[in-house]
Amino acid sequence: MNVISLSRLLHYWAERQPDAIAVKHEDQSVTWTELEQATNRLARAYAEHGVKANDFVTIGLPNGVEFFEACFAVWKLGATPQPVSAKLPAFERAQIVDLASPSLVVGAPAEEHPEFKVLQAGFKPGDHHEHHPLPEMIADTYKAMTSGGSTGRPKLIVATTPAKFDIDEDRFRFKQQGSVLIPGPLYHNGPFIWAMVALFRGNQVTVTTRFDAEQTLRIFEEERVDSVYMVPTMMQRIWNLPEETRLRYDLSSLENLWHLAAPCPAWLKEAYIEWLGAEAIMELYGGTEATGSTIITGKEWLEHKGSVGRPSETCEIIIVGENGEQLPLGEVGEIFIRPKTGPGSTYRYIGAEAKAMDGGFESLGDLGYFDEDGYLYLSDRLTDMILCGGANIYPAELEAAIDALEGVRSSAVIGLPDEDLGNVVHAIVDAPDVEITEEQLLDHLAERLVRYKIPRTVEFVDEPLRDDAGKVRRKTLREERLK
Repeated sequence: MNVISLSRLLHYWAERQPDAIAVKHEDQSVTWTELEQATNRLARAYAEHGVKANDFVTIGLPNGVEFFEACFAVWKLGATPQPVSAKLPAFERAQIVDLASPSLVVGAPAEEHPEFKVLQAGFKPGDHHEHHPLPEMIADTYKAMTSGGSTGRPKLIVATTPAKFDIDEDRFRFKQQGSVLIPGPLYHNGPFIWAMVALFRGNQVTVTTRFDAEQTLRIFEEERVDSVYMVPTMMQRIWNLPEETRLRYDLSSLENLWHLAAPCPAWLKEAYIEWLGAEAIMELYGGTEATGSTIITGKEWLEHKGSVGRPSETCEIIIVGENGEQLPLGEVGEIFIRPKTGPGSTYRYIGAEAKAMDGGFESLGDLGYFDEDGYLYLSDRLTDMILCGGANIYPAELEAAIDALEGVRSSAVIGLPDEDLGNVVHAIVDAPDVEITEEQLLDHLAERLVRYKIPRTVEFVDEPLRDDAGKVRRKTLREERLK
């Protein structure tokens, strides 16, 4: 074991590979020495703005070097980064900031959070902020991620893991001092963890502003990438390139392609296994709560097609029926997970309560079953959550925003199948007494929701979408539109 605090990790690697590239984004790159010194200066500036040990710091920065600088500066003060999308409308970001009550908000207009200290994107420390190391600090929790919720309100998922890492731990099959590509948004839990663990192990981390299929292949070749994080939508966009384009680039360095965050179509997974080899394709199923996970290799998947793997050694997973009974092999029910370290040992919520049963098992809202070899298969979402391009979209949140438009009586948001994104958001709006145009509705939503949550299609109806109990039958609405 070689456990190092996150406040000292950059210093550790800067001593061993001072001139090697730590982070690369488009035309900008920083060495380990540059990142270490820049974050020491930034940490001192954050401290002047009131950041203390175990504070939350909300970070609303886009993918880039500045995002990593902010996170490490926070860790160097013994505080906890709390990432959010840089594109969040003020209304949605304000809800999250109110929940987190951070000592500092980074990457937002100051006027949008008058009760909090705010630093806009591009902030630079003063000349008086020195670059030598700070005293070692270890935050009680190394991250606080944001999630939507079935109630339509955001929640924070606060890790219980302190801000330190064993750099000798073989996490995600990463090398030490290798090359890792993260083409996903860093404020999401998966890209955040994969990027940070890669850095913790001394890898060069390359991030992109947004995903581009051919650019990804070009980066594989130019940066000799050995590991990459993806969601199935990214995989499909690469596969849809002309074959001559897809095969033009040298991918011989690639050893691990991790995909997660959404189900992967079987045909697509088989295509990637045939293209890159079964040993290179890795899939993980789990939640930000870290209560447990499954992992499956491409070789295992060929023997258990459709499975997401067997439970890891750190957790127990059971399948539960409608009456709370544990179901036998082969029967579909709700998936409940319990960490072997006990309930509440991996995270805590702010703004929500866990769905739990006796014994400390908790649900992530999925349905599935086990086969006779102990491999887990996902059947469907128990909740109404829509998975669009690997992002979680909660209908209740969108419906609350739609219903806030004058003249709307009721609304329902459903996911409809899409070959590229898996699902797209479709809004059904009941506004019988007022003439509302699609443009008016979308302009209204753009003020309240981040772009990827805004419906791709809108349908206006003149009958109530909820019954007297306030319930909406999304499954029926979806089936009717699929016909």
